[in-house]
Amino acid sequence: MGNLVVVGVDGSSSSLAAVEAAAQEARWRRAELRVVHAIWPVIAPGPVPMAAAPFGPPEGVLPAAAERLVTEALRRAGNVAPQVEVTHEVVAGEALTVLELQSRDADLVIIGSRGRGGFVGMLLGSTAVYLTAHSQCPVMVVREQREAAGPIVLGVDGSRAGEKAVDFAFAEAALRGADIIALHAWTPDNVPVPPPQVPDVFGPGTVAEVEERLLAQSLAGRQEKYPDVSVRPELVHGVNHEALIEASRTAQLMVVGARGRGGFTGLLLGSVSQALLHHAHCPVTVVRGKE
Repeated sequence: MGNLVVVGVDGSSSSLAAVEAAAQEARWRRAELRVVHAIWPVIAPGPVPMAAAPFGPPEGVLPAAAERLVTEALRRAGNVAPQVEVTHEVVAGEALTVLELQSRDADLVIIGSRGRGGFVGMLLGSTAVYLTAHSQCPVMVVREQREAAGPIVLGVDGSRAGEKAVDFAFAEAALRGADIIALHAWTPDNVPVPPPQVPDVFGPGTVAEVEERLLAQSLAGRQEKYPDVSVRPELVHGVNHEALIEASRTAQLMVVGARGRGGFTGLLLGSVSQALLHHAHCPVTVVRGKE
């Protein structure tokens, strides 16, 4: 982990909070931080010289505005982590496409939950939803600036796709010096065996015992790799996203896979991940894994 952290900025308060979170992440990882701003609409995609406008008023009002917001972002990053190397890019293109392309070279992309162009009252912007579904690296979505206190809450679902989220959470906890709560919520409906084989919830080999083994197996081997990370497995009888949202109240970060074992084949972003992006009380990192 740790060569490049990318943060998308658009001048909104949540994107500036994302810059501060990104600077901290880059410091922990000893990584370069790249501040990226996308200008749209444009005639042709590509890097935009800060002194020239490819469209709009002849005076270059929009690039001047871009320069101001990037300058503010660089100032915020420098205040948080002055030792981090920070570069910036102003790119002609739609933010969704620009950041997805940036994710191909990054270890982590960080964005605010709702951009400057969002509707009043909207909990989550379209860029956040799209990027978490299509990014080539983990994406952290920051709703508001918070103190880095509390544990990392890891949503465990036992899926193959979720293994990458487990790996990310342990590595992140080691960087932050944080504890992990590995939370797995279950109901009899989500047991990972065909219905004829589902044991009686109240008899020997109960569903709860099946899910407890699943949780233990999902965490197996990570404690040996990260001996300094304290992990507390937590099994909850209840709806997954509701349990995770409640746990996020006292967390410094939530980590989940993009799609769990209950999702439809081909679905890029699962319902649990989407619910957390909309309603979690702390930053959320969505980690995509190979199926």
